[in-house]
Amino acid sequence: MNKKIIGILVLASSILMGCSSAKTLSKIDDGKVVWNYAGSLPAQKGFEKNAGVAGLLQGTIEKYIVIGGGANFPEALEKGGKKVTHKDLYLLEEKNGKLETIDQIQLEYSFGYGASVSVADENAIYYLGGSPEADHMRDILKVKIVDKKLNTEIVGKLPLGFENGVAQYRDGKIYYGVGKIENAEGKLVNGNQFFVYDIKENSVKELAKFPGEARQQTVGKILNDKFYIFSGGSNLSYVDGYAYNFEADTWEKVGDVVVDGEKILLLGANSLKIAKDKMLVIGGFNYQLWNDANYYLGTLKDEELKEYKANYFGAEPNWYGWNRKILIYNASDDTWKSIGEVPFDAPCGAALLNIGDNIYSINGEIKPGVRTDRMYKGIIIR
Repeated sequence: MNKKIIGILVLASSILMGCSSAKTLSKIDDGKVVWNYAGSLPAQKGFEKNAGVAGLLQGTIEKYIVIGGGANFPEALEKGGKKVTHKDLYLLEEKNGKLETIDQIQLEYSFGYGASVSVADENAIYYLGGSPEADHMRDILKVKIVDKKLNTEIVGKLPLGFENGVAQYRDGKIYYGVGKIENAEGKLVNGNQFFVYDIKENSVKELAKFPGEARQQTVGKILNDKFYIFSGGSNLSYVDGYAYNFEADTWEKVGDVVVDGEKILLLGANSLKIAKDKMLVIGGFNYQLWNDANYYLGTLKDEELKEYKANYFGAEPNWYGWNRKILIYNASDDTWKSIGEVPFDAPCGAALLNIGDNIYSINGEIKPGVRTDRMYKGIIIR
């Protein structure tokens, strides 16, 4: 292994150990993290293989990982392939360094790009919205494990369909929004609404609107008892951030996602809370390329459009410049920094989870229309 990769792994370990210890970075012992291939998922029922998906339902219940749904393109996008959203839900357990599937079920409907919230108090995962089917895009799905088997139940309905937003649990309630939200015509469009779902009362209340432009695929976590939400996109890239005050029902501006003078788009990224005031972020599309692609795909015509699509969708993953940096946001001093890079293709729409000292990156998009079937485990070595 070359010195650059070793350096990246050593730097990454400093933050990844925080996933379980919740210590500040300055107090974490020296060490390193080594990323290993942790297996691939069995094929979805009715398919020959699992080609990987993006936009998964994801969560942890004790020592288990639950993932499922999501979407991919069985036929290449540049060849006119259509997106397929899946119905399969998997229960995973680590054995001998690999994630093994110990249960696989199929819901009656397809689901993906909803918001997942793990609620340790109930040993359950709540999944809000996230279905291309009109009958299910408002569902509140509850997932539990009973005798090592997956158990699902629709426990409520959202007032509006919802996907590609953020959600966090706090004191018996799930705060969610700032994503694609159903409009008066029944279509999901970029929105800035913000809601709270009371689990006990099974009721939803709208809160103060997110002050930024309407958008989707934001990244957010509750830090220092405020809900921080960053970045996302529409036909434009956004790097701005805001914090929601639960008591006052108000928002305040916080630092943009800028590291060493570079704007970093977190559209498609995922995050982990690693301390009371810090979160780790992996992934994200390229800031300028997102703007350019939206412009050219929306304005070019005929042969020019055909040529652009062939070049754009036919490039190798590294060409797109997606974010491989491991980013840390510190809410206490409102700063962003990078602590190195992941040693694999930058994933967007991947599941990002941790159990104890181990972190898992599962599937995700590695270039437009192309998913990876790989699951990675980051092993912390002290």
